[in-house]
Amino acid sequence: MKNLRKIKLEARVYKRLPQEPGIYVFWRKGTPLYVGKAINLRNRVSSYFAADLLPKTSRMLASANFISYIPVTSELEALLLEARMVKLFKPHYNSALKDDKSPLYIKITDDYYPAVLTARVDQLKKGTKASYGPFPSSNNVRFVLKSLRRIFPFAEHKLGKRKCIYAHIGLCNPCPNEIENEKSPKEKKALRRRYLANIRYLKEVLSGKVERVKKDLRKNMKRASFLENYEEALGYREAINKFAYITQPITDVGEFLKNPNLAEDIRGKELQSLKVLLEKNAIQSSKLSRIECYDIAHLAGTNPTASMVTFINGAKDPSLYRHFRIRRAKAFDDISALSEVAKRRINYLKSWGKPDLIVVDGGKGQVSIFRNTFEKEGIPVIGISKRREALVIPKKKYATNTFVEIILEPGHILSLISRLRDEAHRFARRYHHKLVSKTLS
Repeated sequence: MKNLRKIKLEARVYKRLPQEPGIYVFWRKGTPLYVGKAINLRNRVSSYFAADLLPKTSRMLASANFISYIPVTSELEALLLEARMVKLFKPHYNSALKDDKSPLYIKITDDYYPAVLTARVDQLKKGTKASYGPFPSSNNVRFVLKSLRRIFPFAEHKLGKRKCIYAHIGLCNPCPNEIENEKSPKEKKALRRRYLANIRYLKEVLSGKVERVKKDLRKNMKRASFLENYEEALGYREAINKFAYITQPITDVGEFLKNPNLAEDIRGKELQSLKVLLEKNAIQSSKLSRIECYDIAHLAGTNPTASMVTFINGAKDPSLYRHFRIRRAKAFDDISALSEVAKRRINYLKSWGKPDLIVVDGGKGQVSIFRNTFEKEGIPVIGISKRREALVIPKKKYATNTFVEIILEPGHILSLISRLRDEAHRFARRYHHKLVSKTLS
């Protein structure tokens, strides 16, 4: 706790907090009063300075004289870090502000086919080892389980005769009911082993043992590939990529307490790794302080829109985001739409700022459009292949448009590129939905 930075609690202190996910702690001298999580730290903490606070919240703030925060890189990470810090600190107001409801835990049963359930503290068996939390609300627990279930499917039910409904959409796979109905003893044993592996991965993720899970998944992928079980190897690869994105990374509380700048350090490593990769492929950039990412959104060719999201030093800066309503391009013509966006963007280099790198959600055609527009300004352009987790990088030493495609392994570069692409996609979709709603109203 000595190394956890504290800021004196005063008016407008929230302006010193970043607009990023993270956790925050209110303190009374050396005693933690309340631990909370936020998708946007600055916005969340600013809400505590509103005039219409609940009496319990007002009492907590009146007792506090310092605040500290830990920025992280995803909402999932913030939720799990909050739960572990509440368990570590046991702050008084984390129970007092929840209308006297007991907190929620994630519980994994000791059954032959362990089920993953939610439980209040009074529903946990005495001495239960496989419980994780506490979480302040059912929404938080659902978010954590929904995120992890897509990668490590699990059952919530007792044994029955038929496959459960979640088995049909891949969220209970293999389903214990299906395993029990398997006639081949060998196949039945293999399926149960697969199910128990999912449960083991879940336990390790919820405990913060991320690197162990990543190492095991990579080992299994290589083994499946060596045995020429390519479909199984592809399944492991997809799990690795999804897992790397949603966890990026889940870090022990102790690491954060020792190094409050951990999130900034991670982003620095991501940018440095990307810079090295680009330099190896003949793209020289003295810095990657400002990266812009572009995406197109439309529904059956109607109301096409584009988004520009901006990351500064590896962190998103919503104040620099821009929307583009496509005016001239024909329906389904993403290339023409991007060409229109590129020509409009270059007119605002001085007023909006000049990017150090442009990332386009697309392949060779999309990269060529932006490259032709921005090459004279010395701004490098790369793409993100939609079919594969790969970067599309133009080779500058050739006069014609020649490209190299680099498949990204889980790690710093994939984490950064995934955040850029997903944020551009989200921002484009949001604006597109807004336009569609106006059209229908």
